[in-house]
Amino acid sequence: MQINISFLPVLAAAFMLTFARVGTMVMLMPGIGESNMPSRVRLTIALALTAIIMPLHQNAYNVTLTSFGPVLQLLFQEIIIGVVLGLTVRLAISALQTAGVVVAQQLGLGFATSVDPTQNQQGVMIGNFLAVLGVALIFATDLHHLVIAALNDSYAIFAPGEMPLTGDVAQHFTRVVATSFRIAIQISAPFLVFGLVFNLGLGILARLMPQMQVFFIGLPLSILLGFLLLLLVLAAMMGTFTGYVENVLLELAPRR
Repeated sequence: MQINISFLPVLAAAFMLTFARVGTMVMLMPGIGESNMPSRVRLTIALALTAIIMPLHQNAYNVTLTSFGPVLQLLFQEIIIGVVLGLTVRLAISALQTAGVVVAQQLGLGFATSVDPTQNQQGVMIGNFLAVLGVALIFATDLHHLVIAALNDSYAIFAPGEMPLTGDVAQHFTRVVATSFRIAIQISAPFLVFGLVFNLGLGILARLMPQMQVFFIGLPLSILLGFLLLLLVLAAMMGTFTGYVENVLLELAPRR
């Protein structure tokens, strides 16, 4: 009895190319692709997703193993596509960091910083809190299922062997960044109004009572009232954010 294993090299090449797209996206994903996440966990998630996605799109890879040039070109293209998908989600999450910076400045907590686990760098504490809460809500509301759907639908948007057009990719990232900044300002809008009204009131008070140390009274009061305002509007803020992330993922998964 003879077993034909001539299909194994082509299968291995298709698996490697699929893993290049999936692994690059997982490496850049918020929450999963952070440096504090164990590399074995990230590798396991990438391999599991590759094993699921590869049988569905194996025939899309026209692999010629007579030379390494076409395979390396396909590998480079798959990595670029994975970068586009991963950075899109990461840029969407950055709206919370931008909103956190605005909120911290209005509350007088711009100097209070800590290590941001989603960026692996220093960031304001409120921004770090909002970013971690946003990632937790993505998993709690099952929005990560849309990430898997977007990865599957990416083969319809970015077919294997087709390099994404530079102009389209630049326009896509420009739109994502602009929308992310707009959502950040919308989320932090109550605190912008609060900061304007509160500082205006402190200015009037300083003019009416010059002998009063307005700074020593205003800073603790600003922090206290700011936290009360954050408690009141936090649910609305995160609801707006999750709706924005859902729209971004639905753009990447048009068949959903």
